[in-house]
Amino acid sequence: MNQRNEQMLAEMGIKPQWRLRAREAQEEQPLPVEAAPVVAVVAPLEEPARPAPALQISNPVAAEELPAAQQDAVASMDWDTLETSIRECRRCALCERRKQAVPGVGDRQADWLFVGEGPGADEDEQGEPFVGQAGKLLDAMLGSAGLKRGEKVYIANAVKCRPPNNRTPEASEAASCLPYLARQIELVRPRLIVALGRPAAQTLLGQEIKIGAARGKLFEREGVPVVVTYHPAYLLRNPADKARAWEDLCFALDRMAELQR
Repeated sequence: MNQRNEQMLAEMGIKPQWRLRAREAQEEQPLPVEAAPVVAVVAPLEEPARPAPALQISNPVAAEELPAAQQDAVASMDWDTLETSIRECRRCALCERRKQAVPGVGDRQADWLFVGEGPGADEDEQGEPFVGQAGKLLDAMLGSAGLKRGEKVYIANAVKCRPPNNRTPEASEAASCLPYLARQIELVRPRLIVALGRPAAQTLLGQEIKIGAARGKLFEREGVPVVVTYHPAYLLRNPADKARAWEDLCFALDRMAELQR
């Protein structure tokens, strides 16, 4: 490993130990917890199903689930109108328990778009995505890749309101928010999208996704390349997978370099 890679891994809190370690596969569950000591694991890992099937996005999210008139209205919004509409949205039941909706944050003409699952408690309080412990880790991940929040980077979520108890968004909830995310993508016009976690990937790509199988592959959403990796909150629960997240960032950086040639 060269010195540059060692420095970047250190920023993410990874101290490589080149010894394979077998363990039972764990499904990513983006609930923030304290990070444990980190061990880099390099063996491929298949992602199992969640223990609570009722909360899974079992079907690809389709914008057609919303009335065409609602889709058309969002599709023509400018930034200010879009963010106002998101903050006032009452399209699904998530609005009933939120403190505030969380539109997104960052450079509105960014090269990079990072999409997570949905707001947590800290995001619900502050109105900005990724501001809790998972947000700190995401910022460290961005820093390790030479990126910075707000500079050629825009951050959003698949759903804009916090699901109760940080549960996985239901398919109908993700579908209600999809026109907002689609419009954000159209306005930002990113060169590359990074999907953080399975729900975000399934919302963006409209198909079943397993992170273990999707890593290292290049997907596409309406002409925009999409790279899939773990949600930072999952990495807080499973810090050994930070090494895999770093591999995914390197893959994304390589793809971006190709796009900028």
